[in-house]
Amino acid sequence: MQPSATIQETLNTPVAGRYDVIVVGGGASGTVAAIAAARTGARTLLVERGGCLGGAATANLVAQWVAFFHGETRVVGGIPFELAERVQAAGGSDGFHRYVMGEAAGTPFPLRVLPFNPETVKWVLDGVVNEAGVDVLLHTAFARALVQDGSMAGVTVETVQGRLALLAPVVVDASGDALVCASAGVPSQDDGGERQPCTLSFRLSNVDVARFRAVPPDERRARVLGGLQRGELFWESLSFVSTPGGTDAICLMSRIQDIDALDARDASRAEQEGRRQIASIVGFLRREIPGFGNAILADIAERVGVRETRRIQGRYTLSEEDIMQARGFDDAIALGAGPMDRHQPGGTGIRLYAPPEPFEIPLRALLPVGVEGLLVCGRTLSATREAMAGARHMATSMAMGQAVGTLGAIAAASGRRPSSVPAAEVQQDLARAQALFRRAQAAHQPA
Repeated sequence: MQPSATIQETLNTPVAGRYDVIVVGGGASGTVAAIAAARTGARTLLVERGGCLGGAATANLVAQWVAFFHGETRVVGGIPFELAERVQAAGGSDGFHRYVMGEAAGTPFPLRVLPFNPETVKWVLDGVVNEAGVDVLLHTAFARALVQDGSMAGVTVETVQGRLALLAPVVVDASGDALVCASAGVPSQDDGGERQPCTLSFRLSNVDVARFRAVPPDERRARVLGGLQRGELFWESLSFVSTPGGTDAICLMSRIQDIDALDARDASRAEQEGRRQIASIVGFLRREIPGFGNAILADIAERVGVRETRRIQGRYTLSEEDIMQARGFDDAIALGAGPMDRHQPGGTGIRLYAPPEPFEIPLRALLPVGVEGLLVCGRTLSATREAMAGARHMATSMAMGQAVGTLGAIAAASGRRPSSVPAAEVQQDLARAQALFRRAQAAHQPA
């Protein structure tokens, strides 16, 4: 949706708060960034456009955390693993499970994942951020970056009270779309070509999961291919997870093509197209898939899931070669596990392959060029398209969040720019918090 003209606005925006660190975006990475900053001593504000924290895990109904493990080796610790344990203790998950990704596509890829009830995750996250002393503004949309002399000074936001200014020397962009970075003038990377398709998830109740699991994989795939041929399905997926009890299915089966989620009209069309596809998918499941005959549509995600928009230009660009060749970095602050997960734009397939080892993510990839006091985490890190596909999983994103939240708090407390803080200082704090950022650390973790 391209504007055809402009108007001039003059705004007097009230200052509603002053902080050490402001985190924009309350998804997996942003929530952990805010907790880490507050626990490191910073007065911290977390801004989220929706009504809950958790992002893809909750609002998008992607009801499992992926990439805590590389094979049988745990690669993520610290706050993310603490959250995983808290969700289990609250009854929201019965622990890490083996899950086969891409089975219906003919590219089975086994993973260890943590499936959960998204509703439990919502209130667990509320409790943890409140314990840490984070101020939270829900239903609050980012409006504009405030930059003075090349450094961040805060942000303006839109709330039910109207437009407000919030000031801080450090801002973490965890928006998923690099909204703060774009507003601040940070360049983004664009390789050309189409972006990965979007998915609108949904939940079915009254599902006989045990009966479904008894169906041989070859038969499941044959039925999926039949649904594709008839136009009832939209990609080679029969992907779902269940909450504890095993009587529901949270399904990631829609595939919405040709969407630029940074375009307002496209983003709106994606929601409508997703619901149209869900109506067809539910009918197919009830009729064709054992265990789904009496299924009831219980919920559709609050918003469509987006795999790819902006990737910022940072002080280092993580590449597929870095990941596949297991390159080490002096400033490593998080470990990724993959898989390298690339959904085919314009098609029905998916490309899945595993890094040979856990891979290190350098702090420099989370430092945007051109603006001081601005940090990123999650899928907008400075990375090639292929590397982003392996680093965007939620456990990896949370690990990045802990690193930048820690860095932001250290910088604010000492009056330094984040880029001036040696990576070793951040690594020391991460080590004390039992976070993992080197392959050698991960090798000693229990499965």
